[in-house]
Amino acid sequence: MTELKKELAATLEARRELGPEYEAALVDSFVDKVDTQVRRRLAEERLLQARGGGPAGHGPAGPVSAFGERFGFAIVTLVLAVPLSAIGVTQGIGGLVATWAGIVGVSLAHTGRLRRPSRHTP
Repeated sequence: MTELKKELAATLEARRELGPEYEAALVDSFVDKVDTQVRRRLAEERLLQARGGGPAGHGPAGPVSAFGERFGFAIVTLVLAVPLSAIGVTQGIGGLVATWAGIVGVSLAHTGRLRRPSRHTP
C-alpha cells in the first residue's frame, strides 16, 4: 500500500502545483494506477488459489480473502471519494449528488458480485 500512498501524495502535490483545471486528468491517472494495483493483487491471489494456497501460504483462500477484497475496495472507494467529490461539487449540488450516486452504485454492484455464489465450485 506504500506505493499507492506515494502515488496519492504525488497526485495531490501535482494538483497544488498545476491548479484545479488539471484535477480531472490527475484523478483519472491516479484511478488508473489504483486499478492496475488492484488487478495485479487479484491476479496474484487467484494464482495462489489455483495452486491450492491462500494468503501467505495459510491454506485455501476463502472468507479471509473475500474480507480482504471488501476491505480493500472500501479503502479505495473512500480514498477516491474525496477528489471525486471535489470535482462533482464544481458542478453544484447536482454534480455532488450525481458523484455520490455513482460511488454508491459502484459499491452496491461490487457487493452484489461478492455475495453471488460461485458457479464453478467442485
